[in-house]
Amino acid sequence: MILDKINSPKDLQKLSNDEMKELAQEMRKLIIKKVNETGGHMGPNLGIVEATIAIHKVFNSPIDKIVFDVSHQCYPHKMLTGRKEGFINPSKYYLFTGYTAPEESEHDIFKIGHTSTSISLAAGLAKARDLKNEKGNIIALIGDGSLSGGEAFEGLDNAATLTSNIIIIVNDNDMSIAENEGGLYKNLKLLRETKGKAELNFFKSLGFEYLYVEEGNSIEKLIETFEKVKDTNHPTVIHIKTLKGCGLKEAEENKEMFHWIVPHALDNFYKTPAAEKENYTNITTNYILNEAKKDPSIVAITPATPGVCGFNKHFRETLKNQYIDVGIAEEHAIAFASGLAKNGAKPILAVMSSFIQRAYDQISQDLCLNNSPATILVYWSGLSNADATHLTCFDIPLLSNIPNLVYLAPTNKEEYLAMLDWSVKQNQYSTAIRVPNIELVSTGIDDKTDYSILNKYKIEQNGEEIAILGLGNFLPLAFKTAKKIEENLNIKPTVINPRFITGLDIELLNKLKENHKLIITLEDGILSGGFGEKIASFYGPSDIKVLNYGGKKEFTDRISIEKIYQNCRLDENLILQDINSIINLCNA
Repeated sequence: MILDKINSPKDLQKLSNDEMKELAQEMRKLIIKKVNETGGHMGPNLGIVEATIAIHKVFNSPIDKIVFDVSHQCYPHKMLTGRKEGFINPSKYYLFTGYTAPEESEHDIFKIGHTSTSISLAAGLAKARDLKNEKGNIIALIGDGSLSGGEAFEGLDNAATLTSNIIIIVNDNDMSIAENEGGLYKNLKLLRETKGKAELNFFKSLGFEYLYVEEGNSIEKLIETFEKVKDTNHPTVIHIKTLKGCGLKEAEENKEMFHWIVPHALDNFYKTPAAEKENYTNITTNYILNEAKKDPSIVAITPATPGVCGFNKHFRETLKNQYIDVGIAEEHAIAFASGLAKNGAKPILAVMSSFIQRAYDQISQDLCLNNSPATILVYWSGLSNADATHLTCFDIPLLSNIPNLVYLAPTNKEEYLAMLDWSVKQNQYSTAIRVPNIELVSTGIDDKTDYSILNKYKIEQNGEEIAILGLGNFLPLAFKTAKKIEENLNIKPTVINPRFITGLDIELLNKLKENHKLIITLEDGILSGGFGEKIASFYGPSDIKVLNYGGKKEFTDRISIEKIYQNCRLDENLILQDINSIINLCNA
């Protein structure tokens, strides 16, 4: 195997063109085998194999610095930079993260997992190089729809003003996660159709030298082009046409499905899928489809992540012009939703928790300051075993401290549908709903709560001495903890479902003072700035003690959720230990 000879990019210098082609096929087979086993980004990495080989053949990493946008297309790069064992040896499949990581290799400049950042980062590297009078090429590799993100436009605008070397490789596979959306992609299509010769050229209009590579999966053509721009003294864009999923028929023909896959998705591709169980995703899409039939002002929005929220092809085609993919542009998505709401439409924006972070200012200024009654559905929220770049535990502190926003945490199907229906049909508040990230729970009883009466918590179980507030995903843990306390301490705790993340039920919290000595809060997110701290602050002047449980303020990286729960004492047995410690301390 030729890859056996490759321990660093320098080893590519010894290979002929034919050997590099063979190397590309070896790498492709290994990527397919590994990603099918572990899950991960399949299509983006298969499409960029040849370009990665060509980049490392021509440029001298790490002196020449390469920045991968999103970095979900960095698997071939890792294979060529000393980490091939993570792809060859199944026992080491989980050794390396799925994104660039400087702690793994000197060839990774940044830890990157969110999109549209590479050009801005590369522009900073280039400027620092110039200030220090150093040499070297700075390369930004951007693709998979990342150009639609606002930061990509800002980065291009600034990079074009540099009077020194910066090379931007636009990996154009005519896809984002789903189909590309937006006017820019019409220009990319025109440039592809004219093989880069169209007079209307977005990149040239900004001042870049522009080169087009029709055969973006040809190592020879790529090397030839990269050699032309190496060590140039001005900003350059190289537009390469590639095939997403290249080399895997299923991925080439089903680009959206194979962008990111779960383990063994390829093995199960030709099997008849099991009937989908009812879950929070499909009850959401069913609600939207049903309501949209009755109300033409309802519009579903995604920032290029339809798969996260179940906005599949059938959903999109059924809604037609009541569905909008704004591209990878969360900031725009929020302001766009605010504009829709202000003019009488009913926008429902679905976004992953990790990505809502990108739109903080727009949520604060464009949405909430203007009190626009849009609905934001926040998916996949909670502590998780994800990469450090895709953590979903920061949304509670981020959103719950913005004025005018109502952030809701349902605990079952009926609550969720009632909250969603209220949010869509009311016109008083900007609203976000933390879509439950647990197996669906159904009470079978319609929720008749009037959610326009804000910040009213629900007592799920009456008790005394100890009250447990289980927010959203953690209400089941609250019941487990209550049972453990009753079994061991002969105390029946009160169990409360707060439902509202953004406000305190002052009346209820004051009433608890009458016959409770200890308050416990449980939240599936980081504690710092979160829900529990607000409860603790409320009880600060009183004699009541408060125990807050949630995540630590840290970037975890592929740590098992079981270990995270243990480290944070999110376990009924550990919570009972803490209660006993307090009781012993009080009795001492």
